[in-house]
Amino acid sequence: MNTVLKLENVEKYYGSKASLTKALDNVSFEVEEGEFVAIMGASGSGKTTLLNCISTIDKVTAGHIYVAGGDITRLKGNALNKFRREELGFIFQDFNLLDTLTAYENIALALSIQNVGVTEIETRVGKMAEKLGITEVLSKYPYQMSGGQKQRVASARAIVTDPKLILADEPTGALDSKSSKMLLESFRYLNREFAATILMVTHDAFTASYATRVIFIKDGKIFNEINRGEHSRKDFFDKIIDVIALLGGDLNDAL
Repeated sequence: MNTVLKLENVEKYYGSKASLTKALDNVSFEVEEGEFVAIMGASGSGKTTLLNCISTIDKVTAGHIYVAGGDITRLKGNALNKFRREELGFIFQDFNLLDTLTAYENIALALSIQNVGVTEIETRVGKMAEKLGITEVLSKYPYQMSGGQKQRVASARAIVTDPKLILADEPTGALDSKSSKMLLESFRYLNREFAATILMVTHDAFTASYATRVIFIKDGKIFNEINRGEHSRKDFFDKIIDVIALLGGDLNDAL
């Protein structure tokens, strides 16, 4: 199995020498191709900083991050833009759909940027829409869609370019329980049927229980890690709750 993501001794500091904050403290882990990994932690634990460093929104202070074998901490300029455009897929809490474009156009835009031909775009968007159950909304604008439909359109946009890694930042944070479940089922479908490699940051144990592995972060360090294995989602949820309980004072923030 290929390693898609590898972090080696990653550290991230904010502030000046007089007032220095260590957001990430010697973080190392790997994500294999086809894994669905959740990152959990209380507010201020460093999980969002970690995602920002992997997505190249932020730069590490020390250490290295490799995606598909390439050291992304060394990328600059056009090489960095190419990496973001071709290797990563993003799914955000607030969808980040363009209001002036239809669902079809929002999904197709990611392919247009890569100079994919019109016929190929039509084929790939159509197949993705069918698999995610959003064919009926392709001609609609975001304001005409439900939250769940918008999030599935955002998911289609993230996966349609066949990225090496999909990053999801609190993807269910703006959704009701029904829409959240539909989205998470879509994630699981993408993971199983397309072997999509997904790294998801969440504070919610129910959301994390859909992953195949959960990494817990506390005070910028990896606190614990659990694998789902052959457990049912409900049993895995219970295991997640047990670890959250070990976080002590962070329990209310992490749930």
